Amino acid sequence: QVQLVESGGGLVQAGGSLRLSCAASGRFFRINVMGWFRQGPGKQREFVASIDSGSNSNYADSVKARFTISRDNAKNTVYLQMNSLKPADTAVYFCNLVDVRSYESWGQGTQVTVSS
Repeated sequence: QVQLVESGGGLVQAGGSLRLSCAASGRFFRINVMGWFRQGPGKQREFVASIDSGSNSNYADSVKARFTISRDNAKNTVYLQMNSLKPADTAVYFCNLVDVRSYESWGQGTQVTVSS
């Protein structure tokens, strides 16, 4: 069973930066895609960014040019560098992992709060 542990959330002023990390541990098949989703107050969970085993990345339009996703395959860790943060980015950010069997796992979430 895989465990995903996120870190790096917190409170930041608008225009600031944060870096989220998510480390996978436990027993799991080879990782295919790692990514981030977020759920703002009163909103549904939404896609933020993903990166596959070939380091091909995808981003939601709302975060393009501000967020950068990366991964360290040796450490089974994915990162999300978030720059130029806006109050609209306030949400709980969840790490997501999809293995080569298409089995999906989720982290417990980390709170990001951007003040205006």
